[in-house]
Amino acid sequence: MTTANTERATRTRQRLLLAAAEIFDEAGYEGAAVTRIAERAGLTLGALYFHFGSKQGVAEALMNAQATTIEPHLDSTGLQRLVDITLVWAHRMQHDPILRAGVRLAVEQGSHGMNDATSFEDWRTLMRGLLETAQAEGELEDGVDTDRVARFIVAACTGMQVYSQLATGRADLTERVCDMWALLLPSIAPAAVHANISVDPQQVPAS
Repeated sequence: MTTANTERATRTRQRLLLAAAEIFDEAGYEGAAVTRIAERAGLTLGALYFHFGSKQGVAEALMNAQATTIEPHLDSTGLQRLVDITLVWAHRMQHDPILRAGVRLAVEQGSHGMNDATSFEDWRTLMRGLLETAQAEGELEDGVDTDRVARFIVAACTGMQVYSQLATGRADLTERVCDMWALLLPSIAPAAVHANISVDPQQVPAS
């Protein structure tokens, strides 16, 4: 495949993902017809089936795109980077259809016959890696189990966004993430490190 063809295929795939995300976010999995997705993208059903194989294939692509959609280009590392990523996630959950659809599909997948923990495990792996970096740099208390903390953060963020969506349409999700860190940081980081970790959404790029 030539470079031009590869770029065209990438653009087509992205158009389909964005259209599917909007439809899934609006209607859920059951209410999202592949014909609506293709129509919203301005493409044919053949293009959708070529790139994803089925509606389930599109849903899986959206669920598994979450981590790569979220991790921003930040200068921070270790524990600060982990905090920053969760704050960017909370902000983008309010306006990024691909992220919102991926999260909704992952949480609701049992209702449409899917049972795929990949998206949650991708987040766990990303967060564990950042915690391991923090541990190597002396940012964590002795004995902190990085995998256990990573699992907790993934579970906490999943639950928070569901609660926030029901309560405020996710308007308070960033505040809830800040509350999580206010409770969690003192238990995993030495006081001197904790004091230097910024949990300020205004200091984090929104994209």
